[in-house]
Amino acid sequence: MYKRTLVTTALPYANGPVHIGHLAGVYVPADIYVRYLRLKGQEVIHVGGSDEHGVPVTIRARKEGITVQQVVDRYHNLIKDSFQRFGISFDIYSRTTSSIHHKFAADFFRKLYDDGKLIQLTSEQFYDEATHEFLTDRNIRGECPHCHAEAYGDQCEKCGHTLSPDELINPYNAVTGNPLTKRETTHWYLPLDQYQQWLEHWILDQHKEWRPNVYGQCKSWLDGGLKPRAVTRDLDWGIPVPVEGAEGKVLYVWFDAPIGYISNTKELCDANPDKYGPWEKWWKDPETRLIHFIGKDNIVFHCIVFPTMLKAEGSYILPDNVPSNEFLNLEGDKISTSRNWAVWLNEYLDDFPGKQDVLRYVLTANAPETKDNDFTWSDFQARNNNELVAIYGNFINRAMVLTHKYFNGQVPERGELTDYDKQTLEEFVDIKRRVEELLDNFRFRDAQREAMNLARTGNKYLADTEPWKLAKTDINRTATILNLALQIAANLSIVFEPFLPFSSASLRQMLNLGSAEWDNIGSINLLEPGHQLQPATLLFEKISDEAIQAQLDRLKRIKKENQQAAWKPQPVKADTNIDEFAKMDIRVGTVLECEKIKKSDKLLRFTIDDGMGGRTILSGIAQSYPEPDKLVGTQVLFIANFPPRKMMGQESQGMILSAVNSDGKLVLASVSQQVRNGAQIG
Repeated sequence: MYKRTLVTTALPYANGPVHIGHLAGVYVPADIYVRYLRLKGQEVIHVGGSDEHGVPVTIRARKEGITVQQVVDRYHNLIKDSFQRFGISFDIYSRTTSSIHHKFAADFFRKLYDDGKLIQLTSEQFYDEATHEFLTDRNIRGECPHCHAEAYGDQCEKCGHTLSPDELINPYNAVTGNPLTKRETTHWYLPLDQYQQWLEHWILDQHKEWRPNVYGQCKSWLDGGLKPRAVTRDLDWGIPVPVEGAEGKVLYVWFDAPIGYISNTKELCDANPDKYGPWEKWWKDPETRLIHFIGKDNIVFHCIVFPTMLKAEGSYILPDNVPSNEFLNLEGDKISTSRNWAVWLNEYLDDFPGKQDVLRYVLTANAPETKDNDFTWSDFQARNNNELVAIYGNFINRAMVLTHKYFNGQVPERGELTDYDKQTLEEFVDIKRRVEELLDNFRFRDAQREAMNLARTGNKYLADTEPWKLAKTDINRTATILNLALQIAANLSIVFEPFLPFSSASLRQMLNLGSAEWDNIGSINLLEPGHQLQPATLLFEKISDEAIQAQLDRLKRIKKENQQAAWKPQPVKADTNIDEFAKMDIRVGTVLECEKIKKSDKLLRFTIDDGMGGRTILSGIAQSYPEPDKLVGTQVLFIANFPPRKMMGQESQGMILSAVNSDGKLVLASVSQQVRNGAQIG
């Protein structure tokens, strides 16, 4: 049995704001778990911080023409403020540029170095001759060998494949665009292969309870055979390698960042020794349970690389569980910081003030615990309006308003219970055990569903018993019903506390209930008869169609901007000559009629005045022109000497010319001024 729990959350890169993918994958489930443990009275700390080294921050600095320190200062403060406003209850949220972290990480490396736990290897790496720098994987771009989209040297964001720079087709410097060569460079490596057997036993034999996605990814890596992994990089931003002759090299960000969990704990404990004790008890005492909350892209580092670092050092505990989530997509497309395809937390908090719990609820209800999931604004609105407002909020409001109306806002006496009362109570007396069992096993989505089922029970109870009608004929029965409804409300204020802390605090204030006590869940005596309630206020309010449409319009605008930014001309076709071109009889004609072809999503039928008696041409551009009648009177270019051919049972006498725009839509080719129908292009 553990005495205490240390919870860490993946350190977000300080190169941009936090988005809903981060929240759903890491921070909301971690916060639920920490709040739950605190409610149970357990000793727990929640450690977080910004990852301020590595390539993403240097890329951002170059793009904006400012220093890297200015970038990380800006985004660290923005991220920290957003987390505070959203209610993520860190005990400390620090940063990897702190002096404490720099010294701690350097000392950690030096101990491994002095103990002979690292190996030194020389290899060829990509080099930019123009800027005189070795490039890290993230600083390299090229064509993905799998889907042929533009990709980074470590991953293709379009198809999701993990890559190495050597796999890219025509790699280049992502910042300058310069072509790359290769040069030899020397680095220090963590010899993961030497820990293969130990890792197989520790993970595959001793941690079969880990989530299938975590266990499966670890097994895949172990089955493939581990290789030494670099812990240093050729960069000018980061923690200098504390070894003579290592000038111009820094600690690799994935060696440096997880050490931040330890250095941040030390910073917390050194500043609050009476409250937290020495930092070593949180990292070196076997009675401490270590839990890492991460996204699936960090599984390897937290389950294989970091544990190997701790094992090599020799004095640290190892993670007991790593409840990693899958990815959350946005409106059917992968969330991407570089493409601005995200719902940013700071913008959400500004656009939906006071609705932190709505987003927490939706992200938990749709949590990607076992597979990738999708966030849509329509689902966000529906869950708020149909669940939080219509079920939970409606129940609380009815119970409070009726108590104020008939009993002056005081909890009424409870009389004899009917069979239906007892049946209702039976539905939630076991709520504490069910929610605990789910939370203990990191099943946050199901645990929140159990909490909402209690609200459903209360809402149904009031709807079935109709105390507003009974009050006219049986005030005693009304008193019993409202007493039980208020007891359920008090239970909800506790059981929802880990999930919806803001509304739970508001509900307890309305109920005049003190601090939440987890052990009280399931009691029907939380509010004594005569207990005075505060005035009723709405826990939740409906979200309008206009508010949702504004978010959809924003995403539509971003998608269009991304399409335009990603657009590149198609490669030039094979050489031809003037004689081949001269064979094409391209002419100008005016559209007389244009309409969709029935049973076809693509074809439009054009009736053209070609100056030669007229013709009909079918063209597959219907999706680009949803209102074809508006093309009437437009002059278009067409090939007049294509032989007629049948499409959808109709004859087409030529081909209309069009160009593909950056958004993928077809645009009809025309002339810059009015010309005679039938005029040739040549």
